[in-house]
Amino acid sequence: MDASLIEVQRQAILDTVRHAGGREWKVLVVDEGSKRLIDNAVKEDDILNENVTNIEQIEHRRPMNKETDALYILSALPHIVDCVMADLERRRYRKYFLVWTSNIRSIADAIPILDLDPSMRSRINGFSAARELIANMHVMNINFFPRESRLAIFRDPWSFLTLFHPACNNLVRSHLVELAQKIVSVCVSLNEYPLIRYFRPKDASHEASVLCAHLARFVQDELDEYAKHRRDYPVPTPRPRGVLFITDRSMDLAAPLVHEFTYQAMAHDLLPIKEGDKLTYRTVLNQGQETEETRDMEITEGDKIWVNSRHLHMKDLLGKLAEDFKKFRAQNPQFADSDLPASVNTVKDMLAGLSDFQEGKNAYTLHLNMAQETMRLFQERNLADIAAVEQCLATGVDEDFKKPKNIAEQLVRLLDDDAVGPSERLRLILLYLCYRGGLLAGDIKKLLAHSQLPPQDGEAIYNLGLLGARVEKPLKDPKPPHQPLFSQKLPQQPQEEDVSISRFETNVKLMLQEQIKGTLDNTIFPYTRPYLEDESTPHDQVAQSSLRSAKPTWARTRPVAGDPRQRIIVFIAGGATYSEARSCYEISQQTNKDVFLASSHVLTPGLYLRQIRDLSVDKRRLDLPSDRPKPQAPAHLFERDPSPKPKPPAPPITGMASMNLSNGPEAIKRKPTNEISSATPAETPPPSSGKLAKKEKEKSKEKKKRGFFK
Repeated sequence: MDASLIEVQRQAILDTVRHAGGREWKVLVVDEGSKRLIDNAVKEDDILNENVTNIEQIEHRRPMNKETDALYILSALPHIVDCVMADLERRRYRKYFLVWTSNIRSIADAIPILDLDPSMRSRINGFSAARELIANMHVMNINFFPRESRLAIFRDPWSFLTLFHPACNNLVRSHLVELAQKIVSVCVSLNEYPLIRYFRPKDASHEASVLCAHLARFVQDELDEYAKHRRDYPVPTPRPRGVLFITDRSMDLAAPLVHEFTYQAMAHDLLPIKEGDKLTYRTVLNQGQETEETRDMEITEGDKIWVNSRHLHMKDLLGKLAEDFKKFRAQNPQFADSDLPASVNTVKDMLAGLSDFQEGKNAYTLHLNMAQETMRLFQERNLADIAAVEQCLATGVDEDFKKPKNIAEQLVRLLDDDAVGPSERLRLILLYLCYRGGLLAGDIKKLLAHSQLPPQDGEAIYNLGLLGARVEKPLKDPKPPHQPLFSQKLPQQPQEEDVSISRFETNVKLMLQEQIKGTLDNTIFPYTRPYLEDESTPHDQVAQSSLRSAKPTWARTRPVAGDPRQRIIVFIAGGATYSEARSCYEISQQTNKDVFLASSHVLTPGLYLRQIRDLSVDKRRLDLPSDRPKPQAPAHLFERDPSPKPKPPAPPITGMASMNLSNGPEAIKRKPTNEISSATPAETPPPSSGKLAKKEKEKSKEKKKRGFFK
């Protein structure tokens, strides 16, 4: 069974909930951040089924529950520690099981961001009742969001600006520490202590060219420290040792610009899909019927149509969806024609299957509508002609795999086309810039004027230099022509017209292919440590011995059923694209490897262009999380419980019984010296008989009737 990041994290959370406190009932306490992590992977009902009475958020007002244990799953943040301390000091629960979603230790001399100040770390251990109250405390390492079975993100779109904006240099080091801890969470969750390779570009002059080297070193240090303190990591396994690649967005500037025509990438490029904690798309259900409605439909990993179709080329998708829907209706004949007479048993069967049928019908409606809308926009925006030029610019060759001719004239013709929008024009110019390895300053101005793009798009062109692109070059350029990182592979057979506009392969895919063949350049992708033969993977060993054996290495890289699959993790700093995610799935299917992709966030072409523009925006306008006020523990957690109101003094019933009512109020004022104060009434002597007690009760009732207590 293929490894799934979603299932790995789901099991880690449920196992933690299941084993905390044994079979005792407990409260689960989360914070805003950890709640998002848990909700992303586990259903609430699954948690409540593990002897959890309820789920509470630590920042909210909560009742005291001193008779019940509490399991805390919390983010390692200073203000969250303050919240925990408030609970401990008030003894809100009986016992405390503390679980942190990531490590709370800083690495080396890095500026702590997620790490706790030493004085704050010692607060928990230094609390006098800590040993009595805290039953257990450990780190679970789940500080990432599995978006798909092979894709993990950190939901941090600000990472791109933090890493590449010139005014954010003072934030880069601490941000790399934060990224390193999250990358380690992915590795630990997969039980991998991998070899680390990183991208080191040749002849790079841009300031961010050293990002991967520093990040790789931080990850190596963090993994080593984690392994040093945990003898059970990694758990022994027959799998070959994994490999972790640390790359950044500068390794492939074209991937976020090229139009993709596979379903997932194309839909996210062209359609208004809302991305947040959930992916949703607004569509019309039951169109033309009385039950017609517009609904925000969620796109999840539980949607089998989406999972099975998202990497299909659009030319194959529409036919597959229509064919699958026919099969779906055939499998549910009771719903195919509602006018047919129905027996009682038929109605029962229909009602039993109605929910599943309606859910399936809505899912097919969603994807048919999305696919049809993307194809409508494909025609309307003339994307076939745009893609033909894009493919030449991104690959450096035409559809015959020769050097493209008259590419500048084709570009200008598209910039003149009214059907080509501003976004497509900017994407074309940026691709042309990368293809030419820089342009004359005058040519850049002419292209901008010809395309009628706003001034901020001109800034976007120059901002690409911050990611390593060469923007301007002199008339007589002494530098040799720009060479691609990897050469595009020639097809083994003639390609169809639809496939010719999808020739471009991401550098991630080409890198993985070279890694698996054992031919990846060690100067561009060095290891963090000197390469040792005893650490080599099986395919590395095959590559080293291939000259002796005189057999081609490809013959030994085919999957063999039952062989443990080596895992490769690719991290892209600054955002990853859906085409790169697809590349990881394809390599996993074609080889005996399990490839996972991790990044701060997923880049769509629109978001990529916006973030490139923002690289020249004043930092104060970016609203970076680091510039916001630090979160504080809510004040109500430290409020003392209100003191109970004093009870009113008991009425002096015994004194009243001995008073002579005929003397009036003056008799009340005169008290004998031996009488006990009414504030501390004397105990009533026990009556000598039941009749006497009855008389006393009757006298008391009579006094009340006379209004004595008014």
